[in-house]
Amino acid sequence: MSLPTPANETERLAALRALDIIDSAPEAAYDEITELAAQICGCPVSYISFIDDDRRWLKARYGLPAEATDAPRESAICTTTICGTELLVVPDLKRDSRFENSRMVTREPSCRFYCGMPLITDEGYALGTLCVMDFEPRQLSFEQTESLRRLSHQVLAQLELRRKLIEHGRTIRELDQARLEATAERARAEELLRNVLPAPIADELERSGKVQPRYTRSATILFADIQGFTLLAERTEPARLINLLDAYFSALDEIGARYGLEKVKTIGDAYMAVAGVLSPERRHSIDVCLAALEMRIRLDQLKARSEAIGECALQLRIGIHTGPVISGVVGHRRMTFDIWGDAVNTAWFMEAYGVVGRINVSETVAGHVHGLFELEPRGPIEAKHERSHEMFFLNGLKKEYSRHGDGHLPNDHFLAEYDRIGGSRLAP
Repeated sequence: MSLPTPANETERLAALRALDIIDSAPEAAYDEITELAAQICGCPVSYISFIDDDRRWLKARYGLPAEATDAPRESAICTTTICGTELLVVPDLKRDSRFENSRMVTREPSCRFYCGMPLITDEGYALGTLCVMDFEPRQLSFEQTESLRRLSHQVLAQLELRRKLIEHGRTIRELDQARLEATAERARAEELLRNVLPAPIADELERSGKVQPRYTRSATILFADIQGFTLLAERTEPARLINLLDAYFSALDEIGARYGLEKVKTIGDAYMAVAGVLSPERRHSIDVCLAALEMRIRLDQLKARSEAIGECALQLRIGIHTGPVISGVVGHRRMTFDIWGDAVNTAWFMEAYGVVGRINVSETVAGHVHGLFELEPRGPIEAKHERSHEMFFLNGLKKEYSRHGDGHLPNDHFLAEYDRIGGSRLAP
């Protein structure tokens, strides 16, 4: 005999599995409904069943042992019940050819009476049944069958509540996931913003949506230009050239960051940074000179490495000036931090009229740092269409302030003096 199957079996099974109710823990609401059904109908057995693809599973039972949970689908009378839309009433199972050979009828104690109502959702899927059974043939009154119908509505209400709770849980998880993704995206945006803009500028932009221009009475600007780059660009493949330029500029970034410099921009092989604009540090001219000395050392090391493997060597020319600047952020889609003023032009002039491998500083810078650094006067240098500028080569630290006497690294005496005159960036 073929197994009776609802016409919408595939969709019915999908709806049942979406509820995740098969093999779920007992729940008082379902247990109370089965007990009430048995009492109203005067039957010793009542249960709520769900029909999976190969078995009948009991969610709740009354009058049956706790271990009675599963039965093969083909031997369950409820398999027939879910194929209809109305109560299935069998007064005497032994006298019904459909069920006379069922295990429920042939084994002891023998089930003789069955009444089951299919649990049909609003979408038309018969997921299971609410049933009453007896070990003797019998009939139910109209009131009893109507009560069983109404109790089945309560089972369906519990199933609908379960469905809504599952959807609610899914929505909560989706919201949590969206929140996590939004947080991660915001963190990536903030990180990108801080990579593009100095931290104080990025913070102000996040707080107020804009950045107010600043006038700084004293800031120190550094210009650096990589000499030999144009010739190298003509002889080197693009990927190697970009990697080399990245290595040089990354070295300048790392050194500048330790001494409080903010990179403003790079233009081709030129590098521009400033100190004293975004922090109240008073000795920014000293910090920039220290950074310039270390930059020169680092570039000399890279130069020696390139020469050792037979590659074209690059050298650095640095110019430094201290003066007033205006700083701010320009652009909307691609914002950039920049500085303006005559001091910027003078710093560029210091670099342009400098010498490869040397650090050229203005008279203003020399006035701020002469007590700590060895300076070599160059005399006045006249700019085209401009006044002349006094320039000095910054050769290194004075011997009494140099760790090894070579003018490169500051010693404890320097640090003590630096601290005395108001510096705060360097530590012993």
